[in-house]
Amino acid sequence: MTTLFFLQADHVAAFDSDKMSKVDLFGGERLFVGLNCFEVGQSQRVHVHAGADKFYLILSGRARMTVGEETREVGPGTIVWAPADLPHGVAEALERSVMLVAIAPPPR
Repeated sequence: MTTLFFLQADHVAAFDSDKMSKVDLFGGERLFVGLNCFEVGQSQRVHVHAGADKFYLILSGRARMTVGEETREVGPGTIVWAPADLPHGVAEALERSVMLVAIAPPPR
C-alpha cells in the first residue's frame, strides 16, 4: 500500500531550463509544503505572503536569498524564515538548487 505520508525529495524534484519549478508535496488546511527547484541563474521574484509565515530549507545547491532588506548566500542545511508580510525571494541560484518550502497557513 502506498501513502503520501513519506516522500523522497530527490525522487520528486523537477527542473525546467526556462524557469524555476515548483512541486507541491503536501497541502492541508493549516500547512503547505513543496519544493522549489532552480537551475543556475534562475530566481524567484521578491514577494510577500499576507498573514502567512514561510520557511525554506535548502536541501542542495547554493543561492543568494533575500528576506526584508538582507540578502545572504545560503547552502545545504540552511533554514530561511520569512515572517508574514515581509518581502522575500531568491535573488539568484548559484548552483542547481532544491529548496523545501513550508507556508503556514497555506496560500488560498
